[in-house]
Amino acid sequence: RLVMLTRPIATVTLTALLWMGCSTTNVQSLSNGPPPPSPQFVGFDLGTSGVRVSVIQKQKQQHHPETTADGTTELQEVYSRAIPWKDGAFDDPNVWIESVESLLQDAKQALPNQSLERIQSICVSGTSATCLLVNGKNVGKPSRTQARMYNYDVIASAAGNSNNNDPIHGVRAMEQIRSFAPKQHTALSATGSLAKLLSWHDEQPLQPGERLCHQADYVALRLMSQDKVCGKAPKDNERFVCSDWHNCLKLGYNVQDLEWPTWLQDCLTSVGLDWESVLPQTVVSPGEVMGVVSPDVARRLGLNQGTIVVGGTTDSNAAFLAATAQDEVLPGTAVVSLGSTLAIKQVSTTYVENANVGVYSHRYPSSLLKKSGQEEEEESQEAWLVGGASNAGCAVLRQEQFSVEELQELSSDIDPTKESSLDYYPLTRTGERFPVADSNLQPLLEPQPDSRKDYLHGILQGISTVECNGFRAMAELGANPPQPQRIWTCGGGANNDVWTQMRQRRLREAFPRDNTHHHDDEELLHVSKAQNVEASYGAAILASAPF
Repeated sequence: RLVMLTRPIATVTLTALLWMGCSTTNVQSLSNGPPPPSPQFVGFDLGTSGVRVSVIQKQKQQHHPETTADGTTELQEVYSRAIPWKDGAFDDPNVWIESVESLLQDAKQALPNQSLERIQSICVSGTSATCLLVNGKNVGKPSRTQARMYNYDVIASAAGNSNNNDPIHGVRAMEQIRSFAPKQHTALSATGSLAKLLSWHDEQPLQPGERLCHQADYVALRLMSQDKVCGKAPKDNERFVCSDWHNCLKLGYNVQDLEWPTWLQDCLTSVGLDWESVLPQTVVSPGEVMGVVSPDVARRLGLNQGTIVVGGTTDSNAAFLAATAQDEVLPGTAVVSLGSTLAIKQVSTTYVENANVGVYSHRYPSSLLKKSGQEEEEESQEAWLVGGASNAGCAVLRQEQFSVEELQELSSDIDPTKESSLDYYPLTRTGERFPVADSNLQPLLEPQPDSRKDYLHGILQGISTVECNGFRAMAELGANPPQPQRIWTCGGGANNDVWTQMRQRRLREAFPRDNTHHHDDEELLHVSKAQNVEASYGAAILASAPF
């Protein structure tokens, strides 16, 4: 079984202390004296509206329901704060760094002893496929003004851009990718980082030393980078990009063989790009050690010089780690987001990908996988986060003018054990992407009953049907196990207890267990609200992984 456990803390704490300059004698004296204060770990999430920080630490617990599988420690969030982007500059890399440093200073004032000395490691989560170009020969500073965000479409966004970017650059970039990438590959997206890299190069050829850098990569790079020193040899001011499995997926990285594939190398070479220079030099597992903060950064922010920076992740994957933090993560563990749209992520022992229906797999962080039982001595298994997102979701409730008060009142009158006779497909606009790819699929919200309660019942049931079909679609594509084993829910819909009961009943009916009537209740499929879904908390969990 794959369970969420961290490596033995004593082993890596010794390593960390040695990195920080402690002698083995000092380490030994610590072990003979009173236990040192709990180490702390920091996670940042750079989102669409601002940035959030979470500081967590390991707490000793006795017989606590939220302890990790060994029953001895749990991760406790001791500080969290979010700030909006300065002047709304969400695509300004300088603002990213200013915000991260500002939150660290805020944390310093709020934590005990007004110190960051207990912080052992830092992890950064960013929005998927948000990237920029940096000058590797000039300490990794941005080489072009703005980053291109997660939703920047190299064709559509360029056409509507005030900078008068010609969409032909994006058209040529996509033609280039289609000429080399395998069919159904995740990189075949006009919003992916590979499309952005090629369109940048088509607009103005990359200069020697220009390198692609994702949002999380850039913050990590700045944390580990010394300030530029005039008069030094050029190599002393050169910086290389280190990235992670999750951020590099849409760049074309082969997350199965853990390498830059031949087709990608050929694609970049054909347009005159040196792939070894342009792509991240190193790609690690999220949570794997990349390096330590630079002496300049440590001095300026009050961090220990041995503070580790680990491989980052994307916001949705960090949210998954946050949502599942209080439980064992086994194959079949899933998180369903019930926001404006419905999104599903499930742990699978098999890799699944189909671009037609927007299903792709992120490799589960190796630092959070551990064997149990007789498998302990065998090689580590692979695990995957298989994800898909529908266009159906809670946005339809706003469209149909259900207020929060009305939702609460009407939901309390709905019997979650009863089926509605209404068979809706609750889209807000034409077109669906998952669990079926049909650009012409029409919203179905007819017939509309006289009772608003019955109407709401039908809509909630319709979204539940999409959820069930989503899990079926992933199973048909090869997800293993072929049915969810445990579901955590986040998003606004997670607050509706009646809907949760309805979804649990319908999911149990859709995915019956063998001899279910003989099983104890704890062995049945359970649907629950996640206690913490902040991506910064998930990033902090990754920061703690080496310890």
